[in-house]
Amino acid sequence: MRYDLNLLPVFMALMEERSVTRAAARLNITQPALSNALTRLRALLLDPLFIRERYGMQPTPKAQELAPAIAAALAALDGVILGQQAFDPARAELLLTIAPNSYVEFVLVPAIVARLRERAPGIRLRLTPYGSDLADTGVISGTTALVLGRIVDPPDNLVVQHLIDDGLDCIVRADHPTVGARLTKAQYERLKHVNMLPPGRLRVGLFQALERQGLKREVAVSVTHFLAIPEMVAVTDYCATLPRLICRHLAQDKRVKVLPAPVDLGTFPVHMAWHVRYRDDPAHRWLRALVDEVAKDVAAGRAARAS
Repeated sequence: MRYDLNLLPVFMALMEERSVTRAAARLNITQPALSNALTRLRALLLDPLFIRERYGMQPTPKAQELAPAIAAALAALDGVILGQQAFDPARAELLLTIAPNSYVEFVLVPAIVARLRERAPGIRLRLTPYGSDLADTGVISGTTALVLGRIVDPPDNLVVQHLIDDGLDCIVRADHPTVGARLTKAQYERLKHVNMLPPGRLRVGLFQALERQGLKREVAVSVTHFLAIPEMVAVTDYCATLPRLICRHLAQDKRVKVLPAPVDLGTFPVHMAWHVRYRDDPAHRWLRALVDEVAKDVAAGRAARAS
């Protein structure tokens, strides 16, 4: 039996976008052409596949059953074709979109950019907001190359790789009137705190860590960017609890001092994820290896090494 392989990307685009308009734009075809392809898919598979509902095109049980097999087939086909293509990072001219959360943007992205400048000056990065949902990043639809942050319960079409683990420390102003060389639990609970509100799961992890240790915290102000915190701590008697690698950067600011948390707040993971279709893409594989290398170097304090 002969199959039209062009129909398979149409199926996956509809499965991931749940919209004829978005799927057509993603495939760079007209909406009538996509609708025609869907009609042929329905005839081939003897199922409606996608039902138009109030909030978009919802897959039928048959479509949901077929999706993993079709995704795997397309990924295998990409692997065969792309695996034959050589990739030379020194000569590559690419624009790649990545979605780091605010933590990764602060801690890892500058070192990633520096490493790219040395090894692949023709590769440009575009950063897109991480947001509060993976769907907002574009990684689920495949328009974004990588998402970087803490990833919990990813969908089946994402591959997730663990990069590093980080811990938590505290910062107060250097000449704090009541906090010296160490921060006690009693002091921590008496102080007012600056709270970081990044999107995603990091704040949940901190709240859970505090709760596990029975450590109370009175939040005086919440901010949305790490760069706001040293400015605020430097002119108040407030305290902030932050990832250790963030604190390593802030320790260079003579207005503040970094102290261990009064109790062990544990660690949190940092992940990298990408769409399954990029599993064997040479350029993406190279970029993922570079990101993994940079993350390990930064965690070990070797970020300055560029080559």
